[in-house]
Amino acid sequence: MSTIDFNQLKYLAVFVEVVSCGSFAAAARKLRSSRSRVSEQVAQLESNLGVRLLNRTTRQLSMTMEGREVYARASDLPKILTDVEIASSQEVARGRVALTVNHDIAIARLLPVLESFQKKYPRIQLDLILNDDRLDLITEQIDVAIRVGVPGDDSLIMRPLFEDRMHILASSAYLQANGIPGSIDELAKHRWILLQQASPVAEIHLYLNDQPVSFSPANYHMCNSPLMMQRMVLAGLGIGCLLPSTVTEALQGGSLERLMPQLQGEALQFSLVYPSRRQMPLRTRCLIEHLLAAKLFSGS
Repeated sequence: MSTIDFNQLKYLAVFVEVVSCGSFAAAARKLRSSRSRVSEQVAQLESNLGVRLLNRTTRQLSMTMEGREVYARASDLPKILTDVEIASSQEVARGRVALTVNHDIAIARLLPVLESFQKKYPRIQLDLILNDDRLDLITEQIDVAIRVGVPGDDSLIMRPLFEDRMHILASSAYLQANGIPGSIDELAKHRWILLQQASPVAEIHLYLNDQPVSFSPANYHMCNSPLMMQRMVLAGLGIGCLLPSTVTEALQGGSLERLMPQLQGEALQFSLVYPSRRQMPLRTRCLIEHLLAAKLFSGS
């Protein structure tokens, strides 16, 4: 096994610069260092290797046989180290960031802010992973997630975005064809679109003036996709409990209407979630701060 201390690769690069420039003084100017410091670094390299690399006189510098062999193998090192430094530089935000988010949130709330992000950070590319399941950020090597609710893993960092509640919504076309329910009993008699994750046993849980209310509709479609559920409600296939923040345009345009607004779901927290603040790449930090500043769920 080599006895070279690879933490001192910089000394090898300095040696190459001394040989390329022809003197310690010229190398020092190129490296923006002092002649004495450059000389010390080459001497330290020689000590580490246990051989003399340069013959020094007052007028000239020449390589020993070992020096020529080392130079031949290390001549590309300054460029390699420069490339590594550029690649790891945090001065310019660049590179790829993996972001996972639910389909409905991605389309309704994330998509509108992507153009401004691209203009501000043109050298950052996103890997968007649309999934309605909670993916493991560490296992899947995902940098950031937009989540509803509190993360189950205490090691994850959570940055709140917005709070919303489920409301009972229906399309204008559905209400014109089926009437407007005015009580919980009437609601239960209507056709519903249920989200499997929220109502696995076809039971709807809401709050009336902070008091829990539950009922089970007899007529319902079941769906495991929030986006598809929204589309089904918009298409007039039934009543559904939806987050107003994900159907803002439909509510403002009148194609969706709130029913019995005093009935609401529990408060749900939308958050940015990511594994750690330690040594976070600049590209990831820029995405997080941009999404926080954009207020993804304002105006719902």
